[in-house]
Amino acid sequence: MDDLPAVVQRLADLEAIRDLVRRYAHSIWQGRPLDAVALFAADVVMDLGPDGVIRGRENLRAIYTEKAGGDMLLHPFVHNHVIDYCADDTGDASRATGTCYLDLRCLRDGQSLMGSGVYNDVYVREQGVWRFKSRKLAMCYLVRPGDSWL
Repeated sequence: MDDLPAVVQRLADLEAIRDLVRRYAHSIWQGRPLDAVALFAADVVMDLGPDGVIRGRENLRAIYTEKAGGDMLLHPFVHNHVIDYCADDTGDASRATGTCYLDLRCLRDGQSLMGSGVYNDVYVREQGVWRFKSRKLAMCYLVRPGDSWL
């Protein structure tokens, strides 16, 4: 059996990572994209599928700032978060991977849309704080309400 301090650290890390994902969704929902950007590592890679790949927190900040002034409104619901803790031989972990599922309601180009997708994430601990190292979004569908998603 693991020693108690290691178990407590692992549980604290897992909760911090879950909170990271929740805070991202909360910041986007609240219309505070710069709060969301602060949750990423400096060398982040954000893959938005057909909407492109963004490299680096400063590029992410520029794009999120530009989009915040537009007519896009995002209401993400994230759930079913699965985390794989990546500890080294000493039990220390500064990296983890995770998958969480997305239900999305949004307004884009004046059109109401709803969708579903999945985020595949890599998390890193930097100076004791967990951040997104990468996020890859794969949307399953994004349709107008009432349209079939099948």
